[in-house]
Amino acid sequence: MIYQGTIIEESLEDKSVLKNVTVLKTKIEPVVEKHQTPWLKQWALHAVEIKDVEAEAVANDLAKALEIEHPWYADYKNETTHYIIFRDKVFKIDRTSKEQYDEAKEYGISLGIPTYQVDFSPRFWHGKGI
Repeated sequence: MIYQGTIIEESLEDKSVLKNVTVLKTKIEPVVEKHQTPWLKQWALHAVEIKDVEAEAVANDLAKALEIEHPWYADYKNETTHYIIFRDKVFKIDRTSKEQYDEAKEYGISLGIPTYQVDFSPRFWHGKGI
């Protein structure tokens, strides 16, 4: 099963991790106050696909590649599993588990990520894309 998600290029300290995913398209988005990233002028959002057999390795690589100075996450999902990756921490979530989603959300908020950005609830995630 293929995983799909989004990786913000500016979140990566080590951009070489992008070589391990298939970038479907890229959307450049100007940073606005709501993003709470005033040190940036834009975000390059990469819609990505990751093969099932590579999902765990890519998650671990992303956990090391995310910028250290600011709190970021990357994520991708398929029909049953959702990887939510923070610097040095990977959540592999059963998409039917509200408790697992709540744990990832609380962790993201504890890092300083804005609450609206960590609403990983499946009902909001279904069909979301770039």
